[in-house]
Amino acid sequence: MDAGPEGERIPLSSRSPLLFLLSVTVKRLRRRLAWLTDGRSYARERSAAALPWLVMEHRSQLIRKLGDTDIVYQHNKVRNLRVACSEMSGILLSPGEVLSFCRITGKPTARKGYLPGLELSSGRAVTGMGGGLCALSNLMHWMTLHSALEVTERHRHGFDPFPDSNRTLPFACGATIFYNYRDLQITNPTSQTYQFVVWVGERFLRGELRADSRPSMLYRIEERNHRFVRRGDRIYRCNELWRLGSAADEPGMAIEEELLIENDALVLYEPGPDDTVDEEED
Repeated sequence: MDAGPEGERIPLSSRSPLLFLLSVTVKRLRRRLAWLTDGRSYARERSAAALPWLVMEHRSQLIRKLGDTDIVYQHNKVRNLRVACSEMSGILLSPGEVLSFCRITGKPTARKGYLPGLELSSGRAVTGMGGGLCALSNLMHWMTLHSALEVTERHRHGFDPFPDSNRTLPFACGATIFYNYRDLQITNPTSQTYQFVVWVGERFLRGELRADSRPSMLYRIEERNHRFVRRGDRIYRCNELWRLGSAADEPGMAIEEELLIENDALVLYEPGPDDTVDEEED
């Protein structure tokens, strides 16, 4: 294994393009085989008509400045999101079904209309066909956390590559995808049918999570223990994401809480003057 960002170890497959391609090919074949043999019922039905009950809605800014990266890739991202939304929007998630982001959107190719966009690899911003689709998986993951649906597969980066830029959500609440073995999968354990409606607006990527009837519980996400921590000569960013649930008839009174995510990510930039960095004790 070689050294990655700030001395982090990176996989053997990253040592050469050929090894990387071989590794990706093997992992994609394994995933395709799993889709055929794992016995799960995967969501595939779509409806142009929106289900009646709005569970959660959210929007995310389309164009963001990320370090010194070329802004053209942000505009390419918008195009890529339009293509992906055309595949995803209206998808129904019936009781017992699993939604696979990669299975629905498919492999991003130029033939489908995708353009090169930014991806994160071993802590670095690189270009790849269809780059930027994580904006959609992030949006869907965030809405899912506010429902009774279960996130049964989710991947995240082990590093924080850029300083916050107009961040509106807690740190590290997204879900990275890379066709097809880094997937976002959402399972419906309820008796209700859910629906994701997503589209690209003028300035924002927008989404709605809808249901065929009113859910019995309402959820909100709370960030706790956010901090920067120095360990030796490296700085890490940490936090916890908790889900608080309340009865739909009493939305202000939490009756359950659950620790969903604990983040501990290597910071690849210098924290700002307003960021307190704690020294971690041995």
